[in-house]
Amino acid sequence: MARVSTIQDVARLAGVSPTTAKRALREADKLTPETLARVQAAIEALHYEPDQRAGGLRGGQSQTVGLVLGSIVEPFFAQFARTTAHALNRAGYTLIITENEYSAAREVEELRRLYGQRVAAIMVRAGYGPQSREYLARMVARGVVVVEFDYTSPNSPYPSVMLDNAAAVYNAVAYLHGLGHRRIAALGTYHPSIHPEERSRAFPEAMNAHGLTVPPEYQRVTLLTEDTAYRLTHDLMGLPTPPTALIALAGTQAVGAYRALRERGLHIPSDVSLMTFDNYPWTALVEPPITVIEQPVEAMAEATALKIIAALEGGSTGESMTFPGKMIERGSCGPPKPDQSLD
Repeated sequence: MARVSTIQDVARLAGVSPTTAKRALREADKLTPETLARVQAAIEALHYEPDQRAGGLRGGQSQTVGLVLGSIVEPFFAQFARTTAHALNRAGYTLIITENEYSAAREVEELRRLYGQRVAAIMVRAGYGPQSREYLARMVARGVVVVEFDYTSPNSPYPSVMLDNAAAVYNAVAYLHGLGHRRIAALGTYHPSIHPEERSRAFPEAMNAHGLTVPPEYQRVTLLTEDTAYRLTHDLMGLPTPPTALIALAGTQAVGAYRALRERGLHIPSDVSLMTFDNYPWTALVEPPITVIEQPVEAMAEATALKIIAALEGGSTGESMTFPGKMIERGSCGPPKPDQSLD
């Protein structure tokens, strides 16, 4: 385990007293520019980060765990946070929650804040991009336990708790294909940095498995948000040959798609079928109710928390875990109209 640099280390390298080094952090205007520059260079060289809790851990290990969500407004993450908080609280740990908005660049800043609180472990829904990889590795070297959930980047070294996304997408395409659909669109096309989701990556493979291809005009790189799904649905349904079935890759996307279809005066499922990931309450309340792929969010959250607790109490996080999705058939999917082309 790498040794964590102290303010005394910074002072020694900069050739100043510990008091002067501390003043560079809190009262920089009271130092000469030359002295401040030396201290700042030492901080950078040693990767020193101040303990924002002002020494509150003098006696032992932190009982605080960080949770980095993809989006606080996504109900999946809200339920995940609630379940992990309960599990950790039962074991005597406190949870600090933040979000990265699916961005690894933003994630770095949130990880810095969590480390400033000297968290003992982090559960992280990895953001897209490589920017946070080096900082996560540095945290692990300092003894912080890391478990990823919901999304993990390729070749990630950390244990994870995931949905079997590929199997869920294959089942969704197979279901729609069985109803007679050939023009199927997913609300998001795979992109290695903007949209590197397993669901979007698996979609064209699932289509190919049934002898189908995704037309270029259906392929749009987008984010997992309500507004982008709203705009994308309008675009897709405005095409000369629109899809006869849509698959929303997250529950908030389904809200945007549903809004757009209603605005266009299209009827579900007679004009277009709609299926979504995430069994949110509203999906069973609209007419027709929406067919969903339910994620076992509580089981996934409990498993993630238990991995953290096991590691903090002297064990290990164990192997990565994958949970199956469950399709709940409702009224939003049906056969395409007879006059809709199967090409």
